[in-house]
Amino acid sequence: MTSANLKQGIHRMAFADNGLPEGWKNVLLADVGTITTGNTPPRKDISNFGDVFPWVKPSDLDQFDPVTITQEYLSEKGAKKARLLPAGTTMVSCIGNLGKVGLAGTALATNQQINSITFNNDLVDAKYGFFYFKTLKSWLEDHASATTLPIINKQRFSHAPFLLPPLAEQKRIVAKVEQLLARVNAARERLAKVPEILKRFRQSILAAACSGRLTADWREKQTNVRPVKEVLGRIQRSRLEQATTLAQKKKLEDICSYQEREDSKLLPETWGYIALDKLCESFQYGTSKKSQPSGEIPVLRMGNIQNGEIDWSDLVYTSDSTEIQKYELDPGDVLFNRTNSPELVGKTAIYRGKQPAIFAGYLIRINNLEELDSRYLNCCLNSIYGREFCLKAKTDGVSQSNINAQKLGKFEVPFCCEEEQHEIVHRVQALFKIADAVEKRVAVATVRAEKLTQAILAKAFCGELVPTEAELAQREGRSYEPASALLAKIYQVGTS
Repeated sequence: MTSANLKQGIHRMAFADNGLPEGWKNVLLADVGTITTGNTPPRKDISNFGDVFPWVKPSDLDQFDPVTITQEYLSEKGAKKARLLPAGTTMVSCIGNLGKVGLAGTALATNQQINSITFNNDLVDAKYGFFYFKTLKSWLEDHASATTLPIINKQRFSHAPFLLPPLAEQKRIVAKVEQLLARVNAARERLAKVPEILKRFRQSILAAACSGRLTADWREKQTNVRPVKEVLGRIQRSRLEQATTLAQKKKLEDICSYQEREDSKLLPETWGYIALDKLCESFQYGTSKKSQPSGEIPVLRMGNIQNGEIDWSDLVYTSDSTEIQKYELDPGDVLFNRTNSPELVGKTAIYRGKQPAIFAGYLIRINNLEELDSRYLNCCLNSIYGREFCLKAKTDGVSQSNINAQKLGKFEVPFCCEEEQHEIVHRVQALFKIADAVEKRVAVATVRAEKLTQAILAKAFCGELVPTEAELAQREGRSYEPASALLAKIYQVGTS
């Protein structure tokens, strides 16, 4: 947009009417209302804040939760800087994230990141203006100043295009848009609830898996399910026989003598709660060496553990051959996040060998024995039961919590024979696959709902959503006042 265009008078029509529905007019935004840029009260003066007048920031356009400012600031201190805007004013974010739109439901003020327009009620229905601005994000982005943050100043904002139908037609457009969007929004609200439902569904699956309920029918069909005492006895004898030093033997004897605290009577008859260190060879802390933005293989960190799996985004790397040899992961390794915020410490994921990787120092590799399926262990640690263990076992620091390898070793696994573990994993994977498919369909439906919203608005401002005033007048054999005539009448009043 040239400086000559920006300096033209606000009543000069800058946009062609070609292609518009009959009776519509293409005007400048400044032709149809009063434009205001907000202001931020000095925060050092606490008397500026309080009272009953909302002070809106761009974030409040998404979720309305503004602070309030005083009448004193608006009327005395800030008379030339801020202004109380009436209900019905359309607010548009014009710095940074451009194009967020809000409609004032009460008198309020805004900060300087928002340009607002209070429409002339004889020209524009307030809700029509609000819906119209939901279609102008691309125009704002195209005409923003090329600075660190995109900016649409008041002058450019005043030269935004505005499609002006007859007032009666605007009201019909608003009624139809509200009717259609109510259906779309109801669908979006239902879709928004699905992720939480799926989260609970997955947790219920894991709870059933780790309690034996998921495979109750499988056990009924088996004739020789090995009880956990038999499996554990064989493990302990084998480990003690393989101990090569008195220290190793003493350590194993201490591990074996530990008495579990959970009540195994709550589990199926062939199951039992067994401390994890009885089912593991060792627990290994990851590398403490600094990673690099690029390198030979990734170094997995606590942020790469998400929902029981490895998230391969936001990676760092190493090319240190010694570190790679010491910490390279094998498919099936379970990684436990030993240090994190209180609500996230203990996150666990299974490495499935998608690509070579090592692991960082805030993670512990659990080197479980073959009698414990690492996929089943991952299920247990990600279950509500596993999360409750982490909440009890963590040691809290100033901003982070920690669960060391010794405490992790006392996690009591709801243990069963290998065959049943494999069956559990198979069933969990099948059910999770269904949940994943639903999640993908919901994501697609959510995108479609958003596109449908834009399609409805596009039709509204092309004159295709409701009959135009010109069409209705012709059908009913009456005259009507086109937008150009109404605009001219308003200007005559304003200049007389």
